[in-house]
Amino acid sequence: MNVREIADKLSLDVKTLKADLGRDVTGCYISDLLSDVMANAKEGELWITLQTHPNIAAVASLKNLAGIIITNNRRPEEETLRKAEDEQIFIATSPSSTFELGGMLFNMLRC
Repeated sequence: MNVREIADKLSLDVKTLKADLGRDVTGCYISDLLSDVMANAKEGELWITLQTHPNIAAVASLKNLAGIIITNNRRPEEETLRKAEDEQIFIATSPSSTFELGGMLFNMLRC
């Protein structure tokens, strides 16, 4: 399943326009600790987080993640979006809780 299909099925609000929406998603990683994501997330995964600051774009780029989904109606900072656009990182938001979104994504990727 690719980023575009996931964004559509989960009704995500896509915030970055330059990201590769055709990129395949290999799984998902859920954490709000950047050091944890740097140590454990795998290339191609979507990262689900509450964090909105610019460092999330840097971590996603470093780990070559498929993108970031920010939950609980939180909005990324403008600088975060600028960094993500520069790095072509997919960022989207969702009104769902992290728990709900993680469960939905798990079911989508395992079927």
